[in-house]
Amino acid sequence: MSWNPALDPHCPTGDDVDTIETLIIPRARDLGGFEVRRALPAPKRQMVGPFIFFDQMGPAEFLPTRGLDVRPHPHIGLATISYLYRGRMHHRDSLGTDAWIEPGAVNWMVAGQGITHSERTDDATQTTAMPFFGVQTWVALPKDHEDRPAEFVHAARDALPLIEGEGKQVRLILGNAYGETAPVATASEMFYADAILQPGAALPLPDNHEDRGVYVVEGAIVVAGETYEAGRMLVFRPGDRISLTADWQGARLMLLGGETLEGPRFIWWNFVASSQERIEEAKEAWRREDWAQGRFQLPPGDDAEFIPLPAR
Repeated sequence: MSWNPALDPHCPTGDDVDTIETLIIPRARDLGGFEVRRALPAPKRQMVGPFIFFDQMGPAEFLPTRGLDVRPHPHIGLATISYLYRGRMHHRDSLGTDAWIEPGAVNWMVAGQGITHSERTDDATQTTAMPFFGVQTWVALPKDHEDRPAEFVHAARDALPLIEGEGKQVRLILGNAYGETAPVATASEMFYADAILQPGAALPLPDNHEDRGVYVVEGAIVVAGETYEAGRMLVFRPGDRISLTADWQGARLMLLGGETLEGPRFIWWNFVASSQERIEEAKEAWRREDWAQGRFQLPPGDDAEFIPLPAR
């Protein structure tokens, strides 16, 4: 996605709940009948572990001739994952990748020094309305990985570890948690998981990570006697033993966190970097539009248009 609005300085926090360091209420924007809710970055939390952007996409229903139509655009200094619950999305990138992102699968795109990609729902065979719902996350890269070559890795849904029992189901998307390790290699220590809880089911958070957060996708959870509905991100204090309980309606959660990076990151449009100089270099490279010899190339098969560099 390519929405980077000004941060809301009035985003509330949950200081009255002892076990919760920060409560984030996402900022929402309607992108033409398609709502995106952004939880990260937030005024009091730029990152949770290395996770620096967190967008809930939808839920929505796309008509056959309308849907996502994100033209080619660049990234540096981060890795992305679009994790879908419903629907599908066409990914093309400057490495030559041409893939459909489908529910439950991992599509891990490492930008490193630079990559260009597009995101569309342009399946010509679609003849009925398509439900669409998912989460897109950006992970900031450590300094020693910022200039690495770009990469795209796919892992099928069935290749991801699944932990089940006592009314809960946790699919590990990235990193390590609950004694399991996901198949895709990451540049820093982290965990990212899709958890489904039946009513009343309790789930302890992994205790082997420095930074930990939870986003309530559907339903509601109870933490320290307080109930948190869908569309809330909770960030917990390091070291605390935390258990979440689904309320009467059950819950679906995204669990995330990991090792914090060496310092904060600069963010501008789709660029993430450890210095402003890196941002300026990427801006100038995209402004030149030198697709043959420059830093960025357009995706093969989707090179007829692109998103211009924003004015500010």
